[in-house]
Amino acid sequence: MEFVPAEGKHLHEDCSTLILPALSIGNVGQLVADLLISSIGSERVGYLDDPNVLPCVGNDAYGPFPQGYVALPLEAYDSPSNALTVIQQRSPVIKGMMVEFAKNMADFLASSGKKHIIVLSSLDFGKWQKVDMSGGLQIYYLSSANSNGTDENCEQLGWKKLQEYDPSQKHWKYLSDLAEGNATLEDIISVEDELEEENYYASLPFAALFAFLKAKGLKVTCLLCYCSEGDNISDAFQLADATCKLLQITNPTAGIEGGKWRVPLSWMSVYGPPPDVSIF
Repeated sequence: MEFVPAEGKHLHEDCSTLILPALSIGNVGQLVADLLISSIGSERVGYLDDPNVLPCVGNDAYGPFPQGYVALPLEAYDSPSNALTVIQQRSPVIKGMMVEFAKNMADFLASSGKKHIIVLSSLDFGKWQKVDMSGGLQIYYLSSANSNGTDENCEQLGWKKLQEYDPSQKHWKYLSDLAEGNATLEDIISVEDELEEENYYASLPFAALFAFLKAKGLKVTCLLCYCSEGDNISDAFQLADATCKLLQITNPTAGIEGGKWRVPLSWMSVYGPPPDVSIF
């Protein structure tokens, strides 16, 4: 993985925390990255080139007015005032190459001096075994702070550890062994196979990223929420709020003006144009 800086830009050494979306159902992690980039006074400092990510290109995603800047598959945005870097991923990893992508990403982030990586992702609502919506959207987490995935700070924020994480379970253990160099790709159960129920979570992109980032000695916190395919903007707002709680970004001057997020320009057409009223 290669970092290509924008003209006159560079990654700020003071931005020791990094936000990274892991693509999954509903693309909630990517939507949160959009909200953060557009709301916290960030600037694009460059893009990442990795052979395992499908190419794509688009117009300026954030505005407030389109300037004709080209948007690429993997871009890095810095917010020095918040000591934060946000990576936005706009296209998926090539089928069967997620482990290699996670390895490349972990190598790059470790070499760039990042200390804390926050991975944002979503989970299939259909896999949720114990549904409890009494308190609204429940945030789940997975942390490298302890071997069992728990984190005292996340617990104090009212979040629940992802119960399906079991480091001794076969698929989770293989990911850990692979990340630590104690297994080969041939040892891994292919995620392309029909997955057993217990392997669904370990097969997702966030799991590979978690394993490889943890193996590099980085502090990793995964923030997760359940959702379905469709309009997941409300889920993104709630996961974004959770991210700010973890980062302790509460001052409106950080860019979240009056408690309201700055919606990106690209969201105007995220679900296509409104229906023609003449059909009603």
